[in-house]
Amino acid sequence: MQVNWDRTAGDYAAFRAGFPDEFYDRLAGIGGGAPKRALDLGTGTGTLARALALRGWRVTGLDISADMMGAARRLDAAAGVSVDYIIARAEATGLPAAIFDLVSAGTCWHWFDRPAAAREAHRLLAPNGRLVVAAMEWQSQPGNVVAATSDLIHKHNPRWPNAQLGFRFEWAEDLSAAGFAIADRFEFDVTVPYSHEAWCGRIRASAGVSASLDRAAVDAFDHEHAELLRTQFPQEPLAVPHRVLAIVARKES
Repeated sequence: MQVNWDRTAGDYAAFRAGFPDEFYDRLAGIGGGAPKRALDLGTGTGTLARALALRGWRVTGLDISADMMGAARRLDAAAGVSVDYIIARAEATGLPAAIFDLVSAGTCWHWFDRPAAAREAHRLLAPNGRLVVAAMEWQSQPGNVVAATSDLIHKHNPRWPNAQLGFRFEWAEDLSAAGFAIADRFEFDVTVPYSHEAWCGRIRASAGVSASLDRAAVDAFDHEHAELLRTQFPQEPLAVPHRVLAIVARKES
């Protein structure tokens, strides 16, 4: 399935929920004293990068989508923080070696050539630096809004490989092969409230909709999705279950 993330930038910026505070609390000890430098791979609209900047990190965000990073800059300005953004691939960043204390990848590692991205992250990190591979994924349960929405995406886009895009703790093997020591693994559940408008926008922003369907197909999906919510899930806000998962790996000195 071919994806074009530039098409999703507006909805992505407006509607996609970021990692909760508990996630950043788990990372609080990384980096030691100032200055702390972080590189956020697959940064998109800068949700993770911006959260790190608000917590005192000097952050570079990297992505292949210029439109996504344009939206990120506007959100950064509204939040009163500054992040440097560059267009590059996670597997070949072109950045100098050993200059970051943290490399992060939030809900994007599945899009990369994972062994190559792990090797590049290892090269970029200073000794004792950390690589955090994480995801925040909606949870499909029988009869819930996620299951109904997923079925509708598959109806409109049978090529959508949702089952192949989920987080895997087995990815730690790629990190170990690249020379990392696995420092931590964790997961926890959160519930994210979404209005009908916001959930429609969040789903439009997904790979299976705006990033891979043409405009007419997106509009057809969006109309049916809104009707699905109105008739089958009329409550607002929707309580959408998510799971946060992460692997923390250390570059040994």
